[in-house]
Amino acid sequence: MGAVALAAAVAYAVLGLVKLATFRASTFDLVIVDQAVRNYAGLRPPYIPVRGMFGDRGMDYVQLADHFSPIYAVLAPFYWIHDGPGTLIVAQAVLFAAAIPFVWLFTRRVLGTWPAYLVCAAYALSWPVAQAVAFDVHEVMFVPVLTAIMIERYHAGRMPPAFLAMAALLLVKEDMGLMVIGAGACLIALGDRWRGVLTALLGLGTVLLVRGLTISVFGGDAKDYWAYGHLGDNLPGALLGILGDPLGAVLLLFSEEAKVDTLLLMVWPTLLLCLLSPLSLVALPHVLVRMLADRSQWWQADFHYSAFTVVILLCAGVDGLSRLSRLIKRPRDRSLRLTWAAAACVVALTLVPRFALDQLYHPDFYTEPKAAAAAEAVARVPSGVTVEAANSVGPALTSRTTVLLWGPTSHGAPWVVADTSRWDYPFGSPEQQFAAIAEREARGYEKVFESDGYVVLRRD
Repeated sequence: MGAVALAAAVAYAVLGLVKLATFRASTFDLVIVDQAVRNYAGLRPPYIPVRGMFGDRGMDYVQLADHFSPIYAVLAPFYWIHDGPGTLIVAQAVLFAAAIPFVWLFTRRVLGTWPAYLVCAAYALSWPVAQAVAFDVHEVMFVPVLTAIMIERYHAGRMPPAFLAMAALLLVKEDMGLMVIGAGACLIALGDRWRGVLTALLGLGTVLLVRGLTISVFGGDAKDYWAYGHLGDNLPGALLGILGDPLGAVLLLFSEEAKVDTLLLMVWPTLLLCLLSPLSLVALPHVLVRMLADRSQWWQADFHYSAFTVVILLCAGVDGLSRLSRLIKRPRDRSLRLTWAAAACVVALTLVPRFALDQLYHPDFYTEPKAAAAAEAVARVPSGVTVEAANSVGPALTSRTTVLLWGPTSHGAPWVVADTSRWDYPFGSPEQQFAAIAEREARGYEKVFESDGYVVLRRD
C-alpha cells in the first residue's frame, strides 16, 4: 500500500511541478497560498497582497479574511527548507496520497485485502483528485486525508482521532462546518444519536461564527462568496427561500446539464452504491451548496471542488456494497466484493483520458514553446521589488518578489510583466492587454523586454 501511495504522490507532484516550470500555473490561486504560507513561515500574519490589491483591500489583507483556512500554517515549516510554490505543490501531492492508507484500512476491514487494493487504486486515479492537483493548490488538499481518518478511525472504534480529524476540518475552510453537520446527520442515522446531535450543532455553530463574525473581524466581507442571491440575501433568508419553495430548490439542483453531469460523475465511480450508505450524508451538505449556487464554475467537474467529497463517497460505496450484500443475503461472497472493487477501478481507469492525469503520458505536456521567452521575461525583473504579473507568470516570481495581479487597473508597481499572446485572467482579450500596456507607457513606464507576446515594463 505504501508503494501505491508513493506512486500517486509522485504522479501528482509531477503534474503540478511541470505546469509550474512551463508557466501554466496561475497566480490565482497559487501565489495567494504561497504568500500566506511564506508569511506564516516568517512568523508574520498571513498577508496576501495579490488578493488584497485585486479587491481594493490593501497590501495587508490577510488570507483569513478571504477564506478561513488557518490550517495553511502547518505548511510553514516546509518553507524553512525550500521557500517557493513548488513546496506547496509537493505538499499537496503528499497530502492527497496520504489518504490512501486510511482508505485501504477501512476497505480491508469491510471487504477484504484485495478489494482494498483495488479501491485505493480507484481513489489514486479518481478524476476529482486529478482535477485538484492539476489546478494549482487549494485548501482542499487537507480534506481527503482528514475525512479518510475520520471515517476509518470511527469505524475502528477509535473515537479521539476520529473527532480530532473532524475538528481539523473546521480549520480548512469557512464552509467545512457544513460537512461536520453532514457527519452529525450520518452519526444519527447510524444510531449514535448524542454524538450526532452534538456534532451537527458544532458544525452549525462554526458556520455561523466564522461566516458571521470571524471573517469580518479579520477584515473580510462574508458576502464575497455569497452565491445564493436568487434564494435570499443571507443564510437565514436563503433557508427561508428553500423552505418556502422546496420543490423549486430540488429542481434547481438539476437545472443545468453541467450539474447533472457532475452529480453523475461523483456517484458513478462507486457504481451508484454510495447512495445506499449513510456515509453519503457527510458529503450531502457540501454537494447541495455547490449545486444551489449561481456560480457555474462550482457546478462543473473541471476544477477542484469535487475533491472535497471524493473519499467520503468512495468509502460510502464500500459501505453500500456491504449493506447490499447483506440485503441480498450474500454477506460473505468474496467474488461479489472483488467484482465490485475491480469494476470501480475500471471505471476510474476509463475516466482518466477525460481528466487531468491524461496529460502525464503525452510528451507535449512536458514542453511549452513559449517557456524560454517567459523565463527571460521573468529574469528581467530584479528580486525584492513589487511587480504586477500576468496570471501565468506570477508563480515564477513570487518566491523573490511581491507579486500583484496584472490587470486593467494599475496598482502603481514599478515593474509589469504581461503576456499579450493569449487571454489571461482578468483580461477579457489580448487587445485589452495592449490597451493597458499603451496606457502604462503613456504614464511613464518603459518597455525593457518583448518576445513571444511577453512584455516587461519598468518605471523608475
